[in-house]
Amino acid sequence: MSKLIYEKSAPGRRADNLPHLTPAEFAVNLRIPRKYFREQAAELPEVSELDVVRHFTNLSRKNFSVDANMYPLGSCTMKYNPKVCERIAALDGFSSLHPLLPQLRGGGMLTQGALEVLFETERWLSEIVGMDGFSLQPMAGSHGELTGMMLVAAYHKDKANRKTKVIIPDSAHGTNPSSAAIAGYTVVSIPTGPDGGIDLARYEAALDDEVAAVMLTCPSTLGLFERDILKIAELAHKRDALLYYDGANLNALLGRCRPGDLGFDVVHVNLHKTFGTPHGGGGPGSGPVGVKAKLVPFLPTSIVVKRADGTFALEYERPKSIGYIASFYGNFAIILRAYAYMLLLGGEGMRRVSENAVLNANYIQARLKARYDLPYNRLCMHECVFSASRQAAKGVHAIDVAKALIERGLHPPTVYFPLVVKEALMIEPTETESREQMDELIDMMLEIADLADRDPAQFPAMPRNTPVGRLDEVKAAKDMRFKA
Repeated sequence: MSKLIYEKSAPGRRADNLPHLTPAEFAVNLRIPRKYFREQAAELPEVSELDVVRHFTNLSRKNFSVDANMYPLGSCTMKYNPKVCERIAALDGFSSLHPLLPQLRGGGMLTQGALEVLFETERWLSEIVGMDGFSLQPMAGSHGELTGMMLVAAYHKDKANRKTKVIIPDSAHGTNPSSAAIAGYTVVSIPTGPDGGIDLARYEAALDDEVAAVMLTCPSTLGLFERDILKIAELAHKRDALLYYDGANLNALLGRCRPGDLGFDVVHVNLHKTFGTPHGGGGPGSGPVGVKAKLVPFLPTSIVVKRADGTFALEYERPKSIGYIASFYGNFAIILRAYAYMLLLGGEGMRRVSENAVLNANYIQARLKARYDLPYNRLCMHECVFSASRQAAKGVHAIDVAKALIERGLHPPTVYFPLVVKEALMIEPTETESREQMDELIDMMLEIADLADRDPAQFPAMPRNTPVGRLDEVKAAKDMRFKA
């Protein structure tokens, strides 16, 4: 077990060679008022520079990283990020560019490269998903959802429509209802039908003139394509309701199917999932929003336009715009990585992304469905969802399967989501994992299924070989008081 940095502390040991200053010298040299000085020394560890370097280097080796291991988290698309895209995002011409520069007199020519990246990314995303305009401002997928619903609200307000409700299937991403509610709508939930798609009869019954939009995650969190999508779109548009596409799972359709061609009016795309940019640890994220032509006037301010002389500029005069929804122009470094990723792959490469993502998920589904229950036994898209109900009958729950994988050195899949599947195990291999890596996961899950049949009493103690063992997760959530 590694020692805490405080346990390595020794009185008088230092990691710096700065001169010691008295409070009076500090006050003179740094001009810090005396009232801000400590009455006593801070209780910080006293360690050498070498102690610090070794301590944090060793801690970093305990991190689980996508560069070193597979993340089969369903719905999250934790895939490898090409390092060439990281290098491009770090180029001085981009990383040292001040975001206020385009607004300064004479500064426009210094930002043409960055503006061109924004313009072309908007155009490419519009082509990829079948939309007429895009805003790159949203800073996360959930932020993109909210922006999309604000655009829906602006559209209906402009038409003087009285719309109060948004229809959302129970297999949607969990932030969809939140985004609709924050935008001022009442959420109407539609249950999943027998085939894993939306219950079409319940959907038709709920669809009335007060429905502003229908929010669909397609493929859904069950990893299934919505078979009735054309009918769903037709019925919504008859009521002047807009169809919203949660594009977090776009890597299943990339280069093969455009949401705009299916009838969707608004779409958000997670660059940090589909387009090879970093994901996890709370960020960074990027959730651009695309719209059909009738919604373009409402896009956030500002947008990048190409002038007659071929140069690029920011357009602010947009009387129907919903206004600013993020500082400056979105998460530019993430947009830049996605731009480089699209250049790297090209059209054929993007089609291979969806082909391999779908192939990998169906390979895992085919190999595991004999040992884990499959709630909807049909071809999946980019992810497959199992149930550990068979194992739970013997006392081994989905969380126990996850802990057993941790003990074996692999990151577990998503558990207990989607909520419509009891004891859910949601696996997404992404397109970047090899067959050998998937086989390692599959073999361990088969071994765990065997152990659950043979000796279920072993599971409560797992994981037994990690720095932190099995925690009381309910207590951790309910009692967050710090205890030394």
